[in-house]
Amino acid sequence: MEAINTMEEFKTLINQDKPILLDFYADWCPPCKILTPTVEKLSAEYEGSVEIKKVNVDQNKELSQAFAVRSIPTLFFIKNGEVRDSLTGAVPENQIKERLETLIMN
Repeated sequence: MEAINTMEEFKTLINQDKPILLDFYADWCPPCKILTPTVEKLSAEYEGSVEIKKVNVDQNKELSQAFAVRSIPTLFFIKNGEVRDSLTGAVPENQIKERLETLIMN
């Protein structure tokens, strides 16, 4: 699972046709560490249909501010350049999958 490190990388990503899941996290965050294996698994599972990327809030403050991230981990589900949904905290895999399936279908 690749990281978005700059605003330019994000702009390139957002201009493509695939739905996107952005995982805002920090290395020091215990709930983020719990969620990471799930997001990595889903990244492999949805490869080709959803772009799943991570954003380190400490290293990419500009993008974190643009999304008004107040707590981590926070997942943003994006389609056609628009945030369609979000989840905060170490949520179960089935909740993320539900949102991904909705994102793909709608």
